[in-house]
Amino acid sequence: MSYRAAYDAWKSDPEAFWMEQSKSIDWTKPPSRALDDADAPFYKWFADGEMNTCWNAVDRHVEAGNGARLALIYDSPITGDLRKITYAELQEMTSRLAGVLAERGITKGDRVIVYMPMIAEAVVAMLACARIGAVHSVVFGGFAAHELAVRIDDATPKAIIAGSCGIEPGRVVAYKPLLDAAIEQAEHKVDFCLIHQRSQQLAEMIAGRDEDMGEAMAAATPADCVPVGGMDPLYILYTSGTTGQPKGVVRPAGGHAVALDWTMRNIYDIAPGEVFWAASDVGWVVGHSYICYAPLIAGCTSVVFEGKPVGTPDAGTFWRVIEDHGVKSLFTAPTAFRAIKREDPEGEFVGKYDLSSLKSLFLAGERADPDTIIWAQNQLGVPVIDHWWQTETGFAIVANPLGLEHLPVKIGSPSVAMPGYDVVILDEAGHPVPPDTLGAVAIKLPLPPGTLPTLWNADQRFQSSYLTTFPGYYETGDAGVIDADGYLKIMARTDDVINVAGHRLSTGAMEEVLAGLPGVAECAVIGVSDPLKGQLPMGFLCLNSNSKASPSDVVADAVKKVRNEIGPVAAFKLACVVNRLPKTRSGKILRGTMVKIADGDSFKMPATIDDPEILTEIAEALKTLGYPQK
Repeated sequence: MSYRAAYDAWKSDPEAFWMEQSKSIDWTKPPSRALDDADAPFYKWFADGEMNTCWNAVDRHVEAGNGARLALIYDSPITGDLRKITYAELQEMTSRLAGVLAERGITKGDRVIVYMPMIAEAVVAMLACARIGAVHSVVFGGFAAHELAVRIDDATPKAIIAGSCGIEPGRVVAYKPLLDAAIEQAEHKVDFCLIHQRSQQLAEMIAGRDEDMGEAMAAATPADCVPVGGMDPLYILYTSGTTGQPKGVVRPAGGHAVALDWTMRNIYDIAPGEVFWAASDVGWVVGHSYICYAPLIAGCTSVVFEGKPVGTPDAGTFWRVIEDHGVKSLFTAPTAFRAIKREDPEGEFVGKYDLSSLKSLFLAGERADPDTIIWAQNQLGVPVIDHWWQTETGFAIVANPLGLEHLPVKIGSPSVAMPGYDVVILDEAGHPVPPDTLGAVAIKLPLPPGTLPTLWNADQRFQSSYLTTFPGYYETGDAGVIDADGYLKIMARTDDVINVAGHRLSTGAMEEVLAGLPGVAECAVIGVSDPLKGQLPMGFLCLNSNSKASPSDVVADAVKKVRNEIGPVAAFKLACVVNRLPKTRSGKILRGTMVKIADGDSFKMPATIDDPEILTEIAEALKTLGYPQK
């Protein structure tokens, strides 16, 4: 089936389209209908069906005679550990951990927080919760105690499953002291904690509350899968909110399994038994969807990678993993490739490995600048597919569906809307705009199966956060354009569209120009306050490791290039060269925090920041540009 045929089939009869897709999932009670819109805008998908996600991800493959197939490959260049886990072994591990939870009183609907590093046991913990109908909430391993406490109080879990430590290049991060401090701070108190002891640092246990996870699993009676309703929550995943309070995105079980299974075949072109690698973390939505659930539901082999794109040990580690494990498709963030390109701009490491298994590279999580896409295409010789989605949606809104057909690539665009998504560009009054006109990216309701139906215990906040600005539409918070061919181009977050003397300009467009400068590895543009023009763009440039250019020459070239390609209207005159940019642990640049520093406003240290010391370096760079002015 072609992309157009699939999209038109959905558009003409969404009910029939999604009912057909639901047949790829095992149901203990098949749904009688796909969509229940009686309580709009709180839409329900497959609400009267019953199923179990762990069964669909693990047990049904064993039942079908594929128990010997590899389910997980855990590869840690940091510790040197390598483990290969079959579906039968994963079933044994998952059912035993589910038994531990069930024996200690965890039942359907109870919440369990998972606070673990990138190890196979993190996936096992998620699946074990799903197995008995418990709702897991994964909190990124090593999150500060206060942030973990906030999530404990919001989710009110009965239990926490944690690792004793996480391991970063050159250091061990003890999780247990952070966990203890969070439990002490939180008003809600958990019944018990299961601790996976890692040999690199054993945790000190608190008698009566903490148990060794391995010992408990060895003594447990394996638990069977418990059917849950199609709209019962599989997990809660917290994402940052504008108020500083986290928003708990709820993921319903039935639609999630249906949608993810569809994407593995039709977007990623992955068949059962093939190796899929999402180089992310289980703490993020990509880790939930494409390390844990989608590959396993589809009967694939998923790589669990504990490492970094550079420094573990070098810029060739991604290529080594692809060669060692026969990876067919790699999914990562553009920032990972920018890091590799910065360390190895000529791609010398690429030629050292056999990458013949690799058929595609998918990028998401932030805007993929054309320079990075072109570099990856030249080095790897495979389709490089930018695609766009959000924590809230759980899978791609806009993509190039390789499993249906490889559409023409327009560099800088994540391509076209996937079935289930009616994407439009709206002006500030909520009216659709002509092609190639910058505006707010919105999605006509209802959203497809698997997307958030609400926020955890916050229906009103769900509506005010996403549904009130443009009635009848989901507000994505992104700004962009759609061309005459239906290709979307994300230009910036809505907040990153700046107003320079009355002209609405995209900082993303300026970043694209700067990323094309010779020697520039990555860059960021923010809008800073200006008493005359309202706002002015300010650029931050990081150079490749082998760059010989002087910072002053790079800045001069940057100013000239933006003037030539965007025009004098951009008023781009402020720029500096920095060693690195402040980012979250998932690689997103903290532009909003940089704006607050430049404007002299107070700010809260982002919980997800990779290295707080970078903000000091940014503040020093801003001083050279005369900021903050107040």
